Amino acid sequence: MSGPGAGRRYPAAPARNNSRRPVEPVIRGELQEDRYSRFRLIPWWDQTKIANCRLLVIGAGALGNEILKNAALLGFRKVIVVDLDRIDESNLSRTILYRSEDIGKFKANVAADAYQRIATDSVVQPLVENVVYGCGLGLFEWSDVIIAGLDNREARLWINRCAWKVNRPWFDGAIEGINGVVRVFAPGVPPCYECTLGEMDWALLEKRMSCNLLALEQNDEGKAPTTPTISSVIAGIQVQEAVKMIHGLPTLTGKGYIFEGLNHSSYTVEYTENPDCMSHYTVPDIVHLPESSRDLTLAQLLQRARADAGTDEVVIEFSRDVIQKFVCPSCGEEEEKYSPAGKLRLQEASCPKDGNLRTVVSVHRFSGSEDFGYRRLDQLGLPLLDLFVARSITHEMGYIPYGDASLVLGTVLPREI
Repeated sequence: MSGPGAGRRYPAAPARNNSRRPVEPVIRGELQEDRYSRFRLIPWWDQTKIANCRLLVIGAGALGNEILKNAALLGFRKVIVVDLDRIDESNLSRTILYRSEDIGKFKANVAADAYQRIATDSVVQPLVENVVYGCGLGLFEWSDVIIAGLDNREARLWINRCAWKVNRPWFDGAIEGINGVVRVFAPGVPPCYECTLGEMDWALLEKRMSCNLLALEQNDEGKAPTTPTISSVIAGIQVQEAVKMIHGLPTLTGKGYIFEGLNHSSYTVEYTENPDCMSHYTVPDIVHLPESSRDLTLAQLLQRARADAGTDEVVIEFSRDVIQKFVCPSCGEEEEKYSPAGKLRLQEASCPKDGNLRTVVSVHRFSGSEDFGYRRLDQLGLPLLDLFVARSITHEMGYIPYGDASLVLGTVLPREI
């Protein structure tokens, strides 16, 4: 069965209506006081929509802390937070959720615990992962809204492509000094984040990656000077835009909100669609398989896809390139790797025998003729709960091994199989 929400498209924002209906005063005795009663005074507010929204927060640094704090206060009850890093002392001046005793602990774990102390009725799952290499696309498909507090282009580009594939909106934020920007990208509605990248952005992205899919250098973009005040401003706009989209109100979709802190000036910019953008692709239908990645081989998945498509002319495409092995051109020795492209460093490609740079053999699809069909899905170097797309001439279908859900989503309610 297709997972609910798979293939869903968010409606275009309604036209702005400048006619304001009068708000009737609420007599104090008639107001039912509870945690969210003041929100309900806003005429269009629907607390149930917020409580039921599945929120994916990527990044738990300065921006991520403010995003999570706002989400907890507003009543988002189903949350996953992703971050790979540990807390260091410099974080303490810019993050509301961390304390001195948290230094050395993983940000995602501490942030999740702090969130649940604020919103005691919430369920929050931390994921200590690199979002580019360690998170399957099923995580993005699980969400209703994605809010990112990131510090590098590579991760933003990956999130953008994943969000488009599974038809989910995402809200980007960036800060430097006392300035910041918020960008909103709706599913299937260009321009997207990739459309905004210029020549310098691509040059910086290519600087980290060699032509043979190995990382040339560590990504150290996340050292920009920031303050807690600008984090509050930008994260506040990000979460507010998400709340507006959840309620079907006009948002900054396809635009950027620029805040200049020195003079407290702000303005919006409109981005232009790139007709050749590689991100503009959405999987039309996604199936949740009951099996886990440990239960299915690649050959078995192909057999299922052929049956669904009604033809043997089917290929299975992976969510990302996989480095299958290194081959030394001098001594001929091979070393199996099965690792996502970009995760391995260039230094690792040196042959341990003669020191020569080995050839990288990568794969990104399986048609049935390759020699690795016996491998289970969890032996391909791909993360759990990932998306596999089956293609034939007339058929296209995505598959997510949803038996992985308990290992990835934890106690956060998964979507139905």
